[in-house]
Amino acid sequence: MRLAGARGGCYTGRMLALSDNTRGAILMAGSMTAFTINDACMKALSSSVPLFEAVFLRGSGVTVMLLFLAWASGGLRHRPSARDGWLILLRTCAEIAAAGFFLTALFNMPIANVTAILQAIPLTVSLAGALFLGEALGWRRLTAITVGFAGVLLIVRPGGEGFTGHSLLALASVLCVTVRDLAARRMSRGLPSLSVALAAAVGVTIAAGIGSLFQGWVPLPPVAALQLAGATGFVLAGYVFSVSAMRIGELGVVAQFRYVSLLVALILGLAVFGDWPSGLTLAGAAVIVGTGLFTLSRERKLRRVHPSPVPLRLR
Repeated sequence: MRLAGARGGCYTGRMLALSDNTRGAILMAGSMTAFTINDACMKALSSSVPLFEAVFLRGSGVTVMLLFLAWASGGLRHRPSARDGWLILLRTCAEIAAAGFFLTALFNMPIANVTAILQAIPLTVSLAGALFLGEALGWRRLTAITVGFAGVLLIVRPGGEGFTGHSLLALASVLCVTVRDLAARRMSRGLPSLSVALAAAVGVTIAAGIGSLFQGWVPLPPVAALQLAGATGFVLAGYVFSVSAMRIGELGVVAQFRYVSLLVALILGLAVFGDWPSGLTLAGAAVIVGTGLFTLSRERKLRRVHPSPVPLRLR
């Protein structure tokens, strides 16, 4: 018994001794896993529930839970400045557009293909940060970003036999997420993350509610209700893990684990939907991930020389 207790104590000690970056990496991997399972749940709904109805119902559940969390943490007492208010509005509008484009693409494409295109987000955010925020961007990262965009073309293959217009919607969602993240970078550090997320959740829910008036509603089958509950729970878990990860570890280390979502999407696509990407799609995804990891590594080195505030990034 003493030996078992000693071993248990050593194990607990090792867990407590994990570095902030390790714990942040674990949380980010959990976040990406939760977000991707949420995507799978939403895609499974596409055969029985209209898009706007599904988004409205999920958004309602997420809004209620975020409202409770914001109230419990005191986030509702914070009054944003006029500048932050405009940035929240811009970020919310970008979130609404990104959700619409992404989910439309997800409902009509293999989940791994859509997820692979989304891996370009770190590249587009780095490029946009240099173009619009004056952030440093050396020739190495610029070359990596250019190569990464070539990987995107391998996935989308415009004009090719496997081309689908829904790939362009996935690309549009990447651009919207880029705007969203740039707006988040400009927000005050004291602005509560939950308040920003709550504004986005309310905006998406209202937009989906308006859209559902034109698209129509259907009764929710029991299986669809379970899928919707799963999507709501996983998207909230993904948000909480993501924010915790960004607050615990270094951005350059933690953000690299965003790519776990692609691995999870490949597994779920095959196991749940029977989809497996083509060789060109996998090659494009590998190029994007490789250049994204290089870009994040360069950003991490630069931050050691020129430290900067950690931006608020929400999925």
